[in-house]
Amino acid sequence: MTQDAVPARDPAPVRANAVARPPTTDLVLMSVAVLAISTSGPIIAAMTAPALAIAFWRGVFGGGLTVGWALVRQRAELLSLRGEPLKWTVVAGVLLGAHFATWVPSLRFTSVAASTALVATQPVWAALMARAQGRHVARQAWVGIAVSLAGVLVLTGVDFSIDPQALVGDLLALAGAVLAAAYVTAGEKARATVSTPVYTGVAYSVSSLAILPVCLLLGVAMGGYSARDWWLLVALTLGAQLVGHTLINRVLRTTPATVTSLAILFEMPGATLIAALWLGQVPPLAIVPALVLLFAGLVLVIRSGDRDVPSETPPV
Repeated sequence: MTQDAVPARDPAPVRANAVARPPTTDLVLMSVAVLAISTSGPIIAAMTAPALAIAFWRGVFGGGLTVGWALVRQRAELLSLRGEPLKWTVVAGVLLGAHFATWVPSLRFTSVAASTALVATQPVWAALMARAQGRHVARQAWVGIAVSLAGVLVLTGVDFSIDPQALVGDLLALAGAVLAAAYVTAGEKARATVSTPVYTGVAYSVSSLAILPVCLLLGVAMGGYSARDWWLLVALTLGAQLVGHTLINRVLRTTPATVTSLAILFEMPGATLIAALWLGQVPPLAIVPALVLLFAGLVLVIRSGDRDVPSETPPV
């Protein structure tokens, strides 16, 4: 979610774990945000540029735009960022780069439907990381984790039976989900004192710097793509990366985080539908039970409303 995975939210004046009907304006904005985020997987799958190069350039484009915004809005904060806040922002950026370097290539091996569904399990891994740190995880969240993991097993099993190569993509998408959860966990520490524009600008920029050595080491072509690929990369950055997550941050001012997190789950069917209509990627009926299990499990995890489990827009 794709993920699209990325600005953390500004503190909202509403309870983070409350569930209430959001204002009509927020419903409209969330719908636009989910639609924008849902384009991430299909756009990447439609590009012919190397997957790691896509991951690098989206960090460059996103970082350049958000750093520019931070220089306008929080110049003093950006230039004075140091110490623990800087450390955790950089760590988050490296993890974000690792997330993109695994999730984006997954779309070269498996379908948009499978990749998007598996990377959406980020809340499951965030909950498990929170528990590993000695933090409380609600009973309902544990039930949701079990249901989601059952869905993962069913989906990967179906993919493997259809095309063994798809299992590579599934595993990369799962790795992307785990790294997204680690990114959120590290970002939570940074976001305690760092504003959204500064955090986002630095994290995106660091993510591209983290991916660059890997691209150079593997001899990935960093240019020479078609004009169509460059325009799709711009659309990816402006749509899923900036419009989608910016609108989610706006909605979080007046709508509980639980509601927005549940809304973002609709990226799964959204991306699947777009991929089917645009790319002809119609998922087999056999994966429907897996998608239902994943969706139901993630709803339980998110609705557990556990304050000890970090939550953020999936970086896809």
